[in-house]
Amino acid sequence: MRKIERRRKLVSEINIVPFTDVLLVLLVIFMVTTPLIVQGHIQVKLPRSSATADSQAQPLTVTLTAEGHLFLGDQEVVERDLAALLGSALKLRTDKLVVIRADRSVTHGRVVELMDLARQSGAERLAIATEAKP
Repeated sequence: MRKIERRRKLVSEINIVPFTDVLLVLLVIFMVTTPLIVQGHIQVKLPRSSATADSQAQPLTVTLTAEGHLFLGDQEVVERDLAALLGSALKLRTDKLVVIRADRSVTHGRVVELMDLARQSGAERLAIATEAKP
């Protein structure tokens, strides 16, 4: 009779292994999709470079697409309004860094114009975004 009582004893522990598996899968999914969400909607083919830069904070980004569309951050802007918008955005920031993301098909002169415009708007440091070489 004693053996029968041992078999009927309930397990009072909670098995968290499936829960942990689900959380790890969700973590991987979010880690993979977050960069696509942040920079995925503005299509720019960046030039390749072997040098890498460290990114401490989210810099102010000016994007120039192959079609000539300008974006300040995620918002499309008209070129004549870019200087004013860039100047007001830089006044609010302690780090006066502007990153220029230009499509590789854009001419060098157009990128230099954007750099001059950013400098006149109050940018103290400029950077050009690139992709790492494979």
